[in-house]
Amino acid sequence: MTIEYPYTITVKTADYLAKIAEAATRLEFGTDFKRDIRLHRWNRMRTIHSSLAIEGNTLSLDEVAFVLDGKLVAGKQKEIKEVKNAYEAYDKIMMFDPYAVKDFLKAHKLMTEGLIKESGKFRSGDVGVFDGNMAVHMGARPQFVPELMAELFGWAANSELHPVLKSAILHYEIETIHPFADGNGRMGRLWQTLLLAKWNGIFAWIPMESVIYEKRKEYYDALQYAQHTNDSGGFLEFTLSALLETIETQAKHKDRHKDKHKDEPLPDTMIFVLKALESKSLSRQDLFESIGLKNDFRSFKRNVEPLIANGYIEMTVPDKPSSKLQKYRITDQGKAAIKENRIPEKIRLLHKDSIKTARQSREF
Repeated sequence: MTIEYPYTITVKTADYLAKIAEAATRLEFGTDFKRDIRLHRWNRMRTIHSSLAIEGNTLSLDEVAFVLDGKLVAGKQKEIKEVKNAYEAYDKIMMFDPYAVKDFLKAHKLMTEGLIKESGKFRSGDVGVFDGNMAVHMGARPQFVPELMAELFGWAANSELHPVLKSAILHYEIETIHPFADGNGRMGRLWQTLLLAKWNGIFAWIPMESVIYEKRKEYYDALQYAQHTNDSGGFLEFTLSALLETIETQAKHKDRHKDKHKDEPLPDTMIFVLKALESKSLSRQDLFESIGLKNDFRSFKRNVEPLIANGYIEMTVPDKPSSKLQKYRITDQGKAAIKENRIPEKIRLLHKDSIKTARQSREF
């Protein structure tokens, strides 16, 4: 039996699709977007803030940034936990198979762990979307959810539809089935981003959620109209318009960034990492000792992993990231970055002092 998911491709949708493909290519090859670590970080924070704000999280963008930087925030613990969980889910986004139900559940567990009882599990009860006391949409009965999700992912895996259209349909169908007790909106948006990023890696850093948040009434209206008419065409049109707007905004930002910040350096600590690897490969422990920082998860995620992701350094055992023999070495791109980033003498002295202090504390 062939499963069909009804949708209409409007003239506007077709136009948006063509423009998205063109704009994405221009952003990927016509700017340094792929290598802009700072912008990637900023966009990821905007993605998390917007996706959570759509669902009612009241933390500001600055507060989300503080949470992700490990700073204290005077907010509700539940909302702070939502931010941390969303970061973990988006941070691992490229590790998921967009057509594997088990990965869908893993991602939900990351997104909702410590927040709901059925984290990482399909719901066991009925659920709906309400406007006051009026039911706007009722999800599928719980006993049918596993089969419906398996059918949806099976369709997506075999469909030859363009990935941009497929991602929007998957987003819509996830919202319609409503497979979880909570977190359905977050998961629908995460999974659309995942499909897009598997098509073109730059979409992992495109904060489409920020436009959806700004136009959330239109987002919900498109979703409800599609559910009412049993045709996701209107939702596709809205989603693709939001995606195109986001890409075009990124391109404009990159043009301004290129003009105003042409010689802006990498963060100082990242330069120190590159300098430490300039003459030899180092293990993770030796690398952190050489730059005078504690070898912990947060420091690695903040200062080393972005350099790997953007091709400045590489692993000596890339097939086994957790290998005891793992070391890190600088690439030609990393060497070029050192030449482009001049480290002021004051920063050099501060860095030497930090190493000296770290070593003295260990000796003590």
